[in-house]
Amino acid sequence: MTAELVVLLVVVVTALAFDFTNGFHDTGNAMATSIATGALRPKAAVALSASLNLVGAFLSVEVAATVAKGVVNLGEVGGEDLLLIVFAGLVGGIIWNLATWLLGLPSSSSHALFGGLIGAAIASIGMSGVEWGGVLSKVVVPAVLAPVVAALVATAGTKLVYRITSGVPEDTKEHGFRIGQIGSASLVSLAHGTNDAQKTMGVIFLALVAHGSLSADDEMPFWVKLSCAIAIALGTYLGGWRIIRTLGKGLVEIAAPQGMAAESSSAAIILTSSHLGLPLSTTHVATGSILGTGLGRKGAEVRWGIAGRMAVAWLVTLPSAAIVGAVCWVIAHMIGGLPGVLVVFAALIVLAGFMYLRSRLQPVTSGNVNAEWESDDAHVPAEPAEPGVAETADSAGPATNR
Repeated sequence: MTAELVVLLVVVVTALAFDFTNGFHDTGNAMATSIATGALRPKAAVALSASLNLVGAFLSVEVAATVAKGVVNLGEVGGEDLLLIVFAGLVGGIIWNLATWLLGLPSSSSHALFGGLIGAAIASIGMSGVEWGGVLSKVVVPAVLAPVVAALVATAGTKLVYRITSGVPEDTKEHGFRIGQIGSASLVSLAHGTNDAQKTMGVIFLALVAHGSLSADDEMPFWVKLSCAIAIALGTYLGGWRIIRTLGKGLVEIAAPQGMAAESSSAAIILTSSHLGLPLSTTHVATGSILGTGLGRKGAEVRWGIAGRMAVAWLVTLPSAAIVGAVCWVIAHMIGGLPGVLVVFAALIVLAGFMYLRSRLQPVTSGNVNAEWESDDAHVPAEPAEPGVAETADSAGPATNR
């Protein structure tokens, strides 16, 4: 096996690892409100979401094409140099995903990936290494508009829902909308698969083009679709309980009618963006929708301090991931070849292990994900409700979050 082939294999494994982190990082986008309102039990929710993510990944490749050809300028780089850019960009995306997971912040996995790729491309080639027109029109502009549009749609939907059902007894209304939430949450999960799994497919496609296994005009191989679908589904099934808790309990105290309005808004916007080939941040859409339901329901509490922290995380995602991607490229390039790639890969494993162990100090599980939210500064339950259930454990924020 040649060194170049080993590098390709490492890049593919790293891409699937990113897809896995994308899955558990974004589970809350589809299922947080259904879990918070009791429409679905936590474990049933993530199992359903994982299954539909798997199916959704096969429904479209428009977003994959945008990622493969719309971020890195393929006319400026190719071969081993492009492989190294893709690898460093993936590492930057994974590290940002894990860092925000540790802090319980629902930031954008998509922007983490794009940031990593942009940083690595600039470090390698310079500013000409990035397709700035594509980044602006298909990444930056949708990032600004998506949460605003989602919030407006969800606000209108929530107002309409409560107006139509104003004469329905509260218990009957809550029960009926919980049933409806199962359908709307399922649609968001399906939509998530059509958008987010595609991003990793596009990155692996880039790596195969760099290796010479494919040309830029070839179709997406089936094994790439299948492996990415499985990776994101497995990550989704893991849960991501800490971020589910933030979205479901921290931003708005949500009722079932609001949950259905939020999920319906998110699904419509994500499916539209997938059809248009826009690699939209499902996190931005879902968060905007949940915020909109708080604005649309009279007397609902919106925790603006938490919303502000999310907004800050969104603003710094692209540049932060870009810096990490650039640093990873510099380290791998300085060492050179396969040894450089293996050193960066080993560093990624060490950092991931550290963040996982740090998260275990305050675990959030399927048992305590719906515990009462005490305040903006004390949002992690002090004790897990099911301390012995290791297979459902997920991270909470570090001690400074308490």
